[in-house]
Amino acid sequence: MLKIGVTGGIGSGKTTVCRVFQTLGVPVFFADDVAKQIMVSDPILVAGLKETFGPQSYREDGSLDNKYIAGIVFNNAAELAKLNALVHPAVFRAFDHWVAEVPADCPYVLKEAALLFESGSYKMCDRNILVTAETQVRIQRVMERDGVSEQQVRARMDKQMSDEEKMKMTDYILLNQQDHSVILQVLDLHHQFISGL
Repeated sequence: MLKIGVTGGIGSGKTTVCRVFQTLGVPVFFADDVAKQIMVSDPILVAGLKETFGPQSYREDGSLDNKYIAGIVFNNAAELAKLNALVHPAVFRAFDHWVAEVPADCPYVLKEAALLFESGSYKMCDRNILVTAETQVRIQRVMERDGVSEQQVRARMDKQMSDEEKMKMTDYILLNQQDHSVILQVLDLHHQFISGL
């Protein structure tokens, strides 16, 4: 079974691309969603977060105090690195468990992750896809989706690894904008993956 990583910067539409793969019956592991779940359900991760950032990282009902954690790691690279050092390995473990549950006759699975390259998890995949679009297209999408200004979107983009850097590490580039059919690009990759490349 092939493991295919999928990533893309903010507004690239990587989740939309994964939904197209899902309609073809391809199992997709959404790493960012899983990260949020395991920060309250993985006992090793919960213990690590409490030890690193204090017991006040969690509310009395057991939920994560996102605002408290964000206040510590926002604009503090060292603290953010500590958080990532706890969360990324836990997500890797969750992905391994998830893959083990996928039927053995499934030719390939996708792992969708915003920080696929930054976390090093692209190395755990057989191939990697970078979803991209022109900067202005991405900005417009995020402005409409999140109700934020262009300046706010650009500030978020500036904190992310550039597409140029990601292109050096990826195997496939999927252009997600109006003049390029995402469905045809996905179908092309799907046929390659089911044939074992």
